[in-house]
Amino acid sequence: MDSDDRRQDPPVNNGLMISGGTHYVGNQAVGHGAQAFSGSVSFQPQDVERTAELIAHVEQLLEEHRAALADPDATTRELRRLREELDESDPQPTVLRRALTRLNEFVQPVTPLVVAVGQLAQSVQGLPGI
Repeated sequence: MDSDDRRQDPPVNNGLMISGGTHYVGNQAVGHGAQAFSGSVSFQPQDVERTAELIAHVEQLLEEHRAALADPDATTRELRRLREELDESDPQPTVLRRALTRLNEFVQPVTPLVVAVGQLAQSVQGLPGI
């Protein structure tokens, strides 16, 4: 039997196809050795020091870009509110989210501030207990 006479098996498709209707799908893993995980997965645990560094960075950028902000005083106040809440022994996630949302709205015209506030929001959300 030479190589031309060997029968080849059809390729195996480990893919997933869903069609029609409404589907609610939970965790899935497809293919040989695939695994599905549930719950919160964090790849880079954040810490209080990193969050403090990011707040300082946002403060510095606020000073540099103060003239470009529609309401620089409100922006500074919201950052102060965020810092004060983080200094509490039991910071309230709803207060933190509100402060971050407002801060993000205030800095919209200034790209470096938008990026810095986004990093700050990620860091705050990664803190233990938040």
